[in-house]
Amino acid sequence: MIFTTYPFKMSVIFLAGALFWPMSVSPKPTAEDSLPDMGTTAGATLSIAQEIEIGDFYLREMHSHAPFIYDPLLNQYIHSLGKKLVDHAQSVKTPFHFYLLNNNQINASAFLGGNVVVNSGLFFYTDNESELASVLAHEISHITQRHLARAIENNQRLSQLTLTSKLGSLLLFLANPKAGVVAWNSSLALAQQDILSLSQSNEQEADRIGLKLLQASGFNAHAMTDFLEKLADESRYTSKPPEMLLTHPLPESRLVDIYNRANQISRHPVVSSQDYLFAKVRLHGLFELKKNFNEFLKPLKKGTASERLAAEYGQAILWYQNKKYDKARQILQTLSVTYPDNIWFLDLMTDIDLSQNKAAQAITRLKKARVAKQHQLIWQLNLANAYIKAGESAQAVSLLRRYTFEHPNDMNGWDLLIKAALAKRWRDQALAAHAENAALKGDFSQAIGLLSDASNLVPLGSLQQARYDARIDQLRQLEQRFKKYQK
Repeated sequence: MIFTTYPFKMSVIFLAGALFWPMSVSPKPTAEDSLPDMGTTAGATLSIAQEIEIGDFYLREMHSHAPFIYDPLLNQYIHSLGKKLVDHAQSVKTPFHFYLLNNNQINASAFLGGNVVVNSGLFFYTDNESELASVLAHEISHITQRHLARAIENNQRLSQLTLTSKLGSLLLFLANPKAGVVAWNSSLALAQQDILSLSQSNEQEADRIGLKLLQASGFNAHAMTDFLEKLADESRYTSKPPEMLLTHPLPESRLVDIYNRANQISRHPVVSSQDYLFAKVRLHGLFELKKNFNEFLKPLKKGTASERLAAEYGQAILWYQNKKYDKARQILQTLSVTYPDNIWFLDLMTDIDLSQNKAAQAITRLKKARVAKQHQLIWQLNLANAYIKAGESAQAVSLLRRYTFEHPNDMNGWDLLIKAALAKRWRDQALAAHAENAALKGDFSQAIGLLSDASNLVPLGSLQQARYDARIDQLRQLEQRFKKYQK
């Protein structure tokens, strides 16, 4: 099931730091490991609850302005990769959330509340999954060490609220400068300087902790140095270095330190997962199609068995995008003989069925599939979409009510619920679902207005009206709490 992004182009920097960390064998203790763990204090200024609240506010703002990728398969992949790393991290004090941006710049960012945003360009720049994991690992380390909270704590020129606001404004400006989110003025430039100064001073700590995390999570520890070496080489031969290095310089001392640490770990290959290859192909096929997808697939067709399988999946995507549905179906039917319940194939086959007005066939296939537990969310969204296309919107509403209750922050569920409710002419439910999407984008005024309209459409004193009114009260309270960050 393919979901698109908002039509903005975005350029995000590492607000809390740059990138990286590696893999699986514990390095021997060395002198450089005596560096102090500075990052887990930061409690004097910001509590964990405050960090989460601030991160929630700016995430909603970014949903309103930035080109997030809402594709369920791609989101599940980046979440699973991030979770694998977080499961081996220490000093984890917040929930972690991972997001993809439709942005071909080589970058990623971490900000308050355990939020990590990854540019799609990183998939095309990395040669293997360990390199991608090294980016996430470094970002996770900035969060576990509370580097951004420490920036606020240590800053003597700006108050907590002012600096927090400036950090968020900088994030939003860099996310979408054309949207006019903030004015680029001297005070904002000062905040930018503070952020970059802090991140440079903490890169070594994030590298050290990130390296251990990457290693403990089973990835190739040398992927960090391999990736940084590519960045450094590219910067030597171009007048415009990678965005990542513009915001986080890579001095020789940092490179030497990383190499010394990595060299204490035996180098051995770690095979990229099949899901990494599928994700890379899907991203290119759905979001970078005009940039010669056939050329992208050629080396995969001559590669390992896993790469050849990813290339076949990519060819099916290419036929689907070109509306050659029968050719795409033929490839997937052949693959499904060996991989009958593969969620990547099942998802694309469902899209083909719906494009050919074969919704009933899609429903039958989905109900017969034995999907792994970790793929149930994608399966549910596909089934709900198929129900809507088949004219079985009541079934879709029933499924989506449960889905949105369990996953209230997933816009995909609310979008489908709007369609299903409108198909049944249940206008109050469509308005309420639309309100939840508005709230996720930080537009509380619109959300409250939509819920008020929904409340007026149902019987006075009914349970449904009480639910709408209670949700209005919750959103008003949230809006009030967030006002201090809007200055």
